[in-house]
Amino acid sequence: MFNFCSLYSGSSGNSLFVETPNTKLLIDAGVSSKKIETALKSIDVDPSSLDGILITHEHTDHVQGLGTFSRKFDLPVFVNSKTLDAMPKQKDKIPAKNIKTFEVNDKFSINDLDIKSFSIPHDAANPCGFSILKGDKKISIATDIGHMTNSIIKNLEESLFVLLESNYDPEVLRCSSYPFNLKSRIAGPTGHLSNEMAGKTISYLLKSGLKNAILGHLSKESNFPELAYQTVVDELISNNYDENALSLLVAPRDEHSKIIEL
Repeated sequence: MFNFCSLYSGSSGNSLFVETPNTKLLIDAGVSSKKIETALKSIDVDPSSLDGILITHEHTDHVQGLGTFSRKFDLPVFVNSKTLDAMPKQKDKIPAKNIKTFEVNDKFSINDLDIKSFSIPHDAANPCGFSILKGDKKISIATDIGHMTNSIIKNLEESLFVLLESNYDPEVLRCSSYPFNLKSRIAGPTGHLSNEMAGKTISYLLKSGLKNAILGHLSKESNFPELAYQTVVDELISNNYDENALSLLVAPRDEHSKIIEL
């Protein structure tokens, strides 16, 4: 068993779940502790059975409930030191014994899972994505990506599953009610990833064995789930892939996704 479930995904809050027979991990805690607890119980997971929480970066939509949730269930938090120092309100809630720091681009293990973090371009202290491996099976999580890099691609290669950001459509963003400076930030080199670039990335990853993908972290104001999905499918077709070569989903914003079983 090697399962993935998106509990919440979007600019309003993000939290993901990974499990094997021996390990249960949360990735980010960007909604309230109560909401995370409710979502886990809805997929029959006892929050106290988690083995830890991985943190990608310190923005509120990724750590809002972190300190409270970690303290309530006595859970270790795996975070790089720059990110930890950039979220003092959350840091102060986590007992020192439960703070487990790592260096970005290093590998570490939690029970039967091997974790590889990798750097991403985003306007945060030291943001990262994660590849999670169990034996020869690999899944990867990559959101909040201002632009795609060769390094990120290399880390995503050979994943059977990815949760990849598909944040905005340029035209919808242009017409949105966001102020100009926010539009510029989102579309800038340390902002977010567009639907088209998500499609190009997924098309490339099919060459190295990708079988399942979930589009995540969609903007509420500058995207639509149907548009994100169709843009990626159009990219697959333009690269001569049968759209059925991939199981493609869009992560719901306020409820859990289906459970992906590898």
